[in-house]
Amino acid sequence: MRLTHLADYAVVMMTAAARREPCARLSATELSDDTGVPLPTAQKLMQKLAAHGLLVGQRGAGGGYALARPVDQITLADIVEAVEGPIVLTMCADGINHECALDTHCRVKPHMSIVGDAIRTSLNRVTLNELAQ
Repeated sequence: MRLTHLADYAVVMMTAAARREPCARLSATELSDDTGVPLPTAQKLMQKLAAHGLLVGQRGAGGGYALARPVDQITLADIVEAVEGPIVLTMCADGINHECALDTHCRVKPHMSIVGDAIRTSLNRVTLNELAQ
């Protein structure tokens, strides 16, 4: 399993935001300059992270984005799922009926959610605070 570039960039950006003063307002430009993430990608990710409740945006003078929760209450799982969606290892484990040639005979499918849950639990144990150290 490998994170996409977007998930990786989101982790890098959130970690950079966590190193700032609590409640500090950040712009996509600042985070792009600080992390090397291209500006259009930083803008897109900040909007996604805000839509998932990890950043809070404020418009106008003095506006920008700030972390929505304390750094010890944001996990690696939160960030990855905000960008990637639910953590599942196989298509059949996401609860949507996908076409699979093995579907009628598969004895593993009912148990694949166990694997996804274990990975999510592991990612949930890593806080943004730890990543920012």
